[in-house]
Amino acid sequence: MRTDSSPGSLPAREHLPAAGAGTPVLDVVVPVYNEEKDLGPCVRRLHEHLTRTFPYAFRITVADNASTDGTPRVAAGLAADLGTVRSVRLEQKGRGRALRTVWSASDAPVLAYMDVDLSTDLNALLPLVAPLISGHSDLAIGSRLARSSRVVRGAKREFISRTYNLILRGSLQARFSDAQCGFKAIRRDVAQVLLPLVEDTGWFFDTEMLVLAERAGCRIHEVPVDWVDDPDSTVHIVRTATEDLKGVWRVGKALATGSLPLDRLGRPFGDDPRDRELSGVPQGLARQLVGFCVVGALSTLFYLLLYSGFRHFTGSQLANALALLVSAVANTAANRRLTFGVRGRGGAVRHQAQGLVVFGIGLALTSGSLAALGAASADPDHSTELAVLIAANLAATVLRFLLFRAWVFPDAEPTAPAREPGLPEPGPRESRLPEPGPRQSPLPESRLPEPGPRQSPLPESRLPESQLPETHRPEPHLPDPYRAWSDATVRLQPVRHADTDHCRDAR
Repeated sequence: MRTDSSPGSLPAREHLPAAGAGTPVLDVVVPVYNEEKDLGPCVRRLHEHLTRTFPYAFRITVADNASTDGTPRVAAGLAADLGTVRSVRLEQKGRGRALRTVWSASDAPVLAYMDVDLSTDLNALLPLVAPLISGHSDLAIGSRLARSSRVVRGAKREFISRTYNLILRGSLQARFSDAQCGFKAIRRDVAQVLLPLVEDTGWFFDTEMLVLAERAGCRIHEVPVDWVDDPDSTVHIVRTATEDLKGVWRVGKALATGSLPLDRLGRPFGDDPRDRELSGVPQGLARQLVGFCVVGALSTLFYLLLYSGFRHFTGSQLANALALLVSAVANTAANRRLTFGVRGRGGAVRHQAQGLVVFGIGLALTSGSLAALGAASADPDHSTELAVLIAANLAATVLRFLLFRAWVFPDAEPTAPAREPGLPEPGPRESRLPEPGPRQSPLPESRLPEPGPRQSPLPESRLPESQLPETHRPEPHLPDPYRAWSDATVRLQPVRHADTDHCRDAR
């Protein structure tokens, strides 16, 4: 799992500026491997559908994953016959590698991909990308598991798909419903931030991207789709499932250890510029309360177990002090990491010292409660002692949260992105993606900078290919750089009759 420096914060969600004539708004990538038989009919059908129904300029990019049959020849023929079709040849296999390569070099503000068999009904394509164009969402996926979806496939694939998504929900707390559907789209500005963090180059690529996007606070839009299984699919189910499970373990481990800089990818709250200019407004209070309550409940249980253990060897006051001291250290450490999102060793000693001061206040409350109980009863029951301590700890917990938030961790805002030193605060409508300066670049070297007019997306000043990670090395057979899209006004064409093709062409 990549643990390189933060690739930059996510930009504010805004409606995409309409592109000029001939500049694509949507780039649909079709990754293929040895598909010379199906490639031609499927791409022509997709091209015909987009020509009839899509109101913006578009491009179809065929990404050939080192095919050994006639697929490159068919792709080149399609690019020659259809002006909006491009062909890209990669010398290494891997769907994730193909998507990363094409998406990183594309100039279209919306990037999508679909499987070459077109199992998904194309009528879902415009609803898929519309929330990305409007700025409502960051990513969009087709879902075969929605209640209104209509799916035709065998029991074996149905069982594997649902089991896999249950694993994602149980292990990675994923909230999206269908990770494997080959029908997804992403905004380019979001892709530029997320792609450097995605390590997989195969079938787990889009699942990993979705998990990281969700953890980074991106909005994922789901579209119910009509889907018909391809009986001639060449996907090796067992091998793919094994690799996916390995990817789940790798991503889960990275998320658990905090090695990914997802806390630095926060975006501004809302789309209204006035929201971005507000200062001094506390954020993340609800999430902090939930985290603090969970940590507090576990700490209270830990404290009661320690008190009951120490009570067998010493008096109630000393047992209370020892149990509260040990649980307070653990409580401060847990709240520091889980509730207030503070990572690293910086300031840990100071936080523990301040936590001990808060512990002293809690000790005074609980010890005073025990002293009052002792004055009221010469020999109180153990259950009565526990009840008094629970009540005192509840009062101490409320006070502890207020002190933690206002004094111990006053600058810990989990929703605010960390900024690189020396970078100015963006204005209301500025992008949150920092621009590299003449002497330093806040973006990691594996990121491709956004292309400007008449500028190649791969600048001449980049590092030698031998020093780049393998998954980020540019492919030698990429087409000429695409033209950068501008903020011109698009001339919308009226949408024609909806596509009524509900099944694939007969093979």
